[in-house]
Amino acid sequence: MFDQNKKFKFNPDLSPVLKSHLSRYSLVRATAKRAREISEEADDDGIILVEKPVSIALDEILDGKYKIVEPDEIKNI
Repeated sequence: MFDQNKKFKFNPDLSPVLKSHLSRYSLVRATAKRAREISEEADDDGIILVEKPVSIALDEILDGKYKIVEPDEIKNI
């Protein structure tokens, strides 16, 4: 389910995700939402996470496993 052996960069390059005019706010909200899902899935499955759920979530988003869709009203802010 989660790659516990994958090294996460302490300060990852967010420019590939943000270059599509995605706001940092949307990135933070999406990362937090996915982190909660990861935490709940691990808890339900009895998995003890070695890596923090936020790190796993951000890594998944940066790898392109999830696409963040912003509401139209904040796209041009």
